[in-house]
Amino acid sequence: MTSEIDIDNASLEQLRDVLVNKSGDVKLANRFRALFNLKCVGAENDKPQEAQKAIEYIAECFRDDSELLKHEVAYVLGQTKKLGAAPYLRDVLKNPEQQCMVRHEAAEALGAIGDVDSLALLEEYYKNDPMIEIRQTCELAIERIKWEHSEAAKSETLETSAYTSIDPAPPLATNVESKIDKLQSILNDQDKPLFERYRAMFRLRDLGTDEACLALATGFADPSALFKHEVAYVFGQLCNPVTVPSLIKVLKDESEAGMVRHEAAEALGSIATDECLPVLQSFLNDKEQVVRESAIVALDMYEYENSTEMEYATIKTN
Repeated sequence: MTSEIDIDNASLEQLRDVLVNKSGDVKLANRFRALFNLKCVGAENDKPQEAQKAIEYIAECFRDDSELLKHEVAYVLGQTKKLGAAPYLRDVLKNPEQQCMVRHEAAEALGAIGDVDSLALLEEYYKNDPMIEIRQTCELAIERIKWEHSEAAKSETLETSAYTSIDPAPPLATNVESKIDKLQSILNDQDKPLFERYRAMFRLRDLGTDEACLALATGFADPSALFKHEVAYVFGQLCNPVTVPSLIKVLKDESEAGMVRHEAAEALGSIATDECLPVLQSFLNDKEQVVRESAIVALDMYEYENSTEMEYATIKTN
């Protein structure tokens, strides 16, 4: 028998059961909704015991088979900004049996948390991991932690962002560069440090104009899957329809890495214009699991963005 749970009033234990699919038949989209609600509790500062319990429940999902869900779990743990999440993330980064996308997100999350105690581990994997996506992510995480604990973080003037996410790099300071053509040049300059190029990326995001979005789209020509997946993620935040053609092109390109195509699918679900719907539906049977699952989640996001009802407030589980 299926019963309805008001997600806004569900207990932490109920949310955990949905997230880990205890009943065995919970829809993927509903598991994502449970995850985001656990994240809200995990990020709380005035109830530390409940927050830590939520973090522990979220981390249980690292035993799941879904690469997409586990990568989102790692992302969410980083966004809580809680040091209590760091041990779980370190274990994932060190685990060669976890998929690349999950390990990458764990490394990025350690950077988001600003965990100084993880610097030695990040340095080790930056130098020695066989996968370039992991090495590049560790490079960014190291630089982000160092920046966060530097004098620059206290003195730089950063534009107030419309986005609440803790990003892999802060935007370039407003007194460094604000011209779109110059930012685009930094974005695509292979000779510049990756951290600086990411800073240009997030400065362009925060400018947010059509011109800035089109400048960001040139980043899809980069050889790095990690870099391209971040551009797609940023487009999902911007929700500017001008980015839709470039995202569709990326999603349809089967030579692109799964981590790039998945992020493009989710971005299309966030933008949710009419042309996004049939495109996303056409990828429900893609040969890559992470793309198929991203299409499911993106269609759920599309439905939510185009609904006047608070459908995200209620989930069903056994």
